[in-house]
Amino acid sequence: MDRRNFLRRTLLASGVSMAIPLEALARQLGAGGEPLKPPGYGPLAPVRDEATGIPLLRLPAGFRYISYGWRGDALVGGMRTPEAHDGMGAIAGVSGRVYLVRNHEMNEGPAFSSPAYDAGAAGGTTILEFDTVTGRWLSARAGLAGTMRNCSGGATPWGTWLTCEETLLGPSASSGLMKKHGYVFEVPPLTKASVEPLVAMGRFVHEATAVDPATGYIYQTEDAHVAGLYRFRPRVPGVLSAGGSLEMLAIAGHRLYDTRTNQRAGEWLPIDWVPVDDPEKAHDTLGSTDGRGVFAQGWRNGGAAFGRLEGISYGAGKFYITATSGGDARFGQVWELDPAASAMRILFESAGAESLNMPDNVRVSPRGGLVLCEDGTTTPSVMGITTEGYLFRFMQNNAMLSGERNGIRGDFRFSEMSGTDFSPDGKWMFINMQHPGFTVAVTGPWQDGSI
Repeated sequence: MDRRNFLRRTLLASGVSMAIPLEALARQLGAGGEPLKPPGYGPLAPVRDEATGIPLLRLPAGFRYISYGWRGDALVGGMRTPEAHDGMGAIAGVSGRVYLVRNHEMNEGPAFSSPAYDAGAAGGTTILEFDTVTGRWLSARAGLAGTMRNCSGGATPWGTWLTCEETLLGPSASSGLMKKHGYVFEVPPLTKASVEPLVAMGRFVHEATAVDPATGYIYQTEDAHVAGLYRFRPRVPGVLSAGGSLEMLAIAGHRLYDTRTNQRAGEWLPIDWVPVDDPEKAHDTLGSTDGRGVFAQGWRNGGAAFGRLEGISYGAGKFYITATSGGDARFGQVWELDPAASAMRILFESAGAESLNMPDNVRVSPRGGLVLCEDGTTTPSVMGITTEGYLFRFMQNNAMLSGERNGIRGDFRFSEMSGTDFSPDGKWMFINMQHPGFTVAVTGPWQDGSI
């Protein structure tokens, strides 16, 4: 099936479908209430990894997992797995196979593979293969190399991964970089990735992307304390290298609208889009390193400001977006955007760390809820929000190592978890531990809850 036909199908970018809109949650919070907190799947306890025997995670009873792709593990061809595992997308293969395209948020340094976009940049992607039928990891190999601070991104309906650079650095006397950074790259799971950036999608501090399969438009988040939400309209849907136009979200009738505070959950805001005339303009002032060129253009045209936009996920015609430091308490907001209605609203705003501690990655689950990775200072957790408006803790980092894997030692319980996605059949959830760097496949009694 060609890319145009893929885009005409209303599918989740990750290959799963959302069961019910989160109306119950919106009603609960719109009425001024707090999200309900039932036990979810039950209390958490340490569970041993089936690959290493180490209790790396705390999970509810009945759930199990197997780790793979650790920092330092061999890749096909003899290279070694880089560290700093971050965003990741699950792409369907045949006969139950799934390809996980995984980001590595590395900085300057020699490229870990070739060909590379920039020989002086250590980031990029690796590609893992998993068999959902047998529950076995099969292989790991290099994907894109020579990029920098590959934070998050997003899978596409046509079966590729968009990896995003969360930086605006470029060549300088001290950096060792040879090229400009701050771009999006497209990575196919089975063929070599192009080392050419998708320049028309903008040069800014990228975080994540999600595709609207009805139009082919790509929505992009920006991880800055004062951030914009962007929409890329490709000239040819599904063929991003053909170029297109970049726009920034605005609140209709309200120029220079700041969404970071004084918002009411459940209240729909009409939206519009304003042009970003020069998507390559990384810095607003010539010769500076302010990093505000793209945002400043949209802001001057009447765009809206958000607080650290990070995760974005698509389901059943809606986008779900996290503003990590948004809200009156600065502990995060979860937004819902309806592109067909040209409107958005807050589903949830955290009142403090004990409720939700700075949500980062977000994913619509196969059973209709949302999965959120916390990015705050407490022990990192994976949270669930159900279609009925329940908020609960599903997974917690428990990684303490004493050399059992690749000689890695240390207490990593405060390391961020990221890159959550699901297999197309909804039976496996994949997630990364940034440090020391490994990936897990989790399965269990999903039918007992809504994630």
